[in-house]
Amino acid sequence: MRSLQFRLVAAFALVILVTVAAVFFFINQAAQNQIRQFEDRVGQTRGDRMQVAMDGYYLSRGSWDGIEPLVQQWGNVYGQRVVLTDASGITVADSDSTLLGKPFPTTYSNWSQRALTQPFSNQPIGTLHISPPSATEASVTSLSILFNTLGRFFLWGGLIAIAIAVIIAFLFSRRILAPVKSLASSARSIGRGDFSQRPKVKGSGELGELATAFNSMADDLERAEKLRRDLIADTAHELRTPLSNVRGYLEAIRDDVVKPDAATINSLYEEVTLLSRLVNDLQDLALAESGQLKLVRQAEDIAQLVGQAVASAGAQAMAKGIAVVNEVPDGLPPCEADSQRVRQVLHNLLDNAMAHTPRGGRVTVRAEHRGDQVEVSVADTGEGIPAAELPNIFERFYRVDKSRARATGGHGLGLTIAKRLVEAHGGTIVVQSEVGRGSRFAFTLPVSVSPAVASDVPG
Repeated sequence: MRSLQFRLVAAFALVILVTVAAVFFFINQAAQNQIRQFEDRVGQTRGDRMQVAMDGYYLSRGSWDGIEPLVQQWGNVYGQRVVLTDASGITVADSDSTLLGKPFPTTYSNWSQRALTQPFSNQPIGTLHISPPSATEASVTSLSILFNTLGRFFLWGGLIAIAIAVIIAFLFSRRILAPVKSLASSARSIGRGDFSQRPKVKGSGELGELATAFNSMADDLERAEKLRRDLIADTAHELRTPLSNVRGYLEAIRDDVVKPDAATINSLYEEVTLLSRLVNDLQDLALAESGQLKLVRQAEDIAQLVGQAVASAGAQAMAKGIAVVNEVPDGLPPCEADSQRVRQVLHNLLDNAMAHTPRGGRVTVRAEHRGDQVEVSVADTGEGIPAAELPNIFERFYRVDKSRARATGGHGLGLTIAKRLVEAHGGTIVVQSEVGRGSRFAFTLPVSVSPAVASDVPG
């Protein structure tokens, strides 16, 4: 009884019952009105007949003596009470014989009255009082007519209509519930981890839109699950290499194969530094994606932050034979930003640019004021990124050239972290690239409107 199909069938049947009952009610009301009008006309005719008979009786007798049996006969025949009063208002005949010799009660104001007069002289000789027909008489009569003439049609018509409604409701409910059941089955499968299930719902109505939204959600869940698995696998892979190197060095030292000299210690230090950087990056990424990244915003000079980042990358650029050029103009408005996180974004973008720029290449940093934002860009003259790879460039652990990235020590989190940090500031980051001509990464920061703001900003 809780199923939607049962409810639809019951609703259709109920609508038919209510419709039939409403039609029957209104027809009955109309029949009662017609019967009342007919009874009024009949009552008028009866009154006319009794008035004529009374006038004739008085004319032939000269008084009302002996009229009582005739009045009682009229009351019995017509089913109404008939009272006759003389010219002084005293009852001389009553079909119920209860008012004889008494004045006619003034409380019977709803009775019809007919004045009786002598022919030719028009002298009053009495008054004929006729009670109204029973209030229920019209209702009973109308119901009797309806049941005797139309009742069978209503009964059979209602039953046939209900049967048709049940069949239609059953068929429609099956058609309506089929996609709902498909959605429920797919939802259960997805809940069990089977992301290959998709409901097959056709049409462009509400159910079609629901199925499209459900499939989109399933695609997002499948993609998120794949990213989660890839994250676990990639994290394990990234940790395995430096840990294997550290373990190898330690085993070699333990077995006296390698001496714990300065060179060995430096190698171990580099591997531990790589591990520490990877763990820190993973922590920053987790905080940014969970909305728990703490940003201390205040008005910052973007030119100064870019200058510090370029100066910090100078030694690395000189060692690789790459020119890092700062073309940020003076006079830019201050940005509302966390200086440490902005420097981290710039550092990641510069690292990425230098890692993919050959010796003799050039990395250029620019900034431009655009409305209520400042856009900062880092462009290189490296090998560029294929167009097919651009949509995935900000994914975790994603590398265009995995072998080259491994050689340069990258672990594929720098751009992802940069994107999360920029979005945490309320900005956006985009990439433009052409194979053989280099890449340009640009991000925006809001112009400062207050001297200092400290808050937790969702990532």
